[in-house]
Amino acid sequence: MKTGVLFIHGYTGAPYEVEPFVDYVQARTDWLVSVVTLPGHGEQLELTEMLAEDWTMEAEIAIRKLMPQVDRLYVVGFSMGGLIAMYLSLRYPVERLVLLSAAAKYIAPGQMLQDIREITVDLLKKQADQNPVYMRYHQKVGKTPLRSAYQFTRVLKLVEPYYSKITIPVCLVQGKKDGIVPFQAAEYLYEQLGSEQKELIFSEGGKHHICYSDDCEDWFAQALAFLDQPIAIPEQVQAHTT
Repeated sequence: MKTGVLFIHGYTGAPYEVEPFVDYVQARTDWLVSVVTLPGHGEQLELTEMLAEDWTMEAEIAIRKLMPQVDRLYVVGFSMGGLIAMYLSLRYPVERLVLLSAAAKYIAPGQMLQDIREITVDLLKKQADQNPVYMRYHQKVGKTPLRSAYQFTRVLKLVEPYYSKITIPVCLVQGKKDGIVPFQAAEYLYEQLGSEQKELIFSEGGKHHICYSDDCEDWFAQALAFLDQPIAIPEQVQAHTT
């Protein structure tokens, strides 16, 4: 049976946010991998005219293209991409989800302040180009209009009432030093999901871009093992086929 995996990046981001995990999966499986770039995102941010519906529809187009080519369908979503992944699971025959730094709640002010302090120190030392947080965010400053940020919250509100309706197996990965999404968001989401089979993996030193955490190889292995588990066959189907 052919397996397909759709990867979805986060708000104001691009496929690079999930690229390390994409590479890890491709190196160890024969799965068909698809990575969507949401409208207005990528190398140049053009978010002013974008609506929440533009992002969800692009993800739907991607999953519809993938579905006819595979027998099993998984979705991996980072940050806002995690919200969109959950949205897709409610509308399409997704069998497993991996949610990375899923933006069920935001922001974590304590860690964000710490990141700002570190960036400030590096700026004073003229070493900002060596600060990974600064390098990921400095190009976004001034390119994230308030109207667009509101559309992000609309994605959250679209999915939030239906967490309990998600019953497929779900694996959550969260950094404890995430300055955007507080790590308690993963605990909250874990409790709200209706899935019987669910896992919660914490990265002790991981920040928001969890695919670049120092311990990413560890949780990559755990998340892939979760995806690669045999799909349980419902008892009524087993009875029918025996």
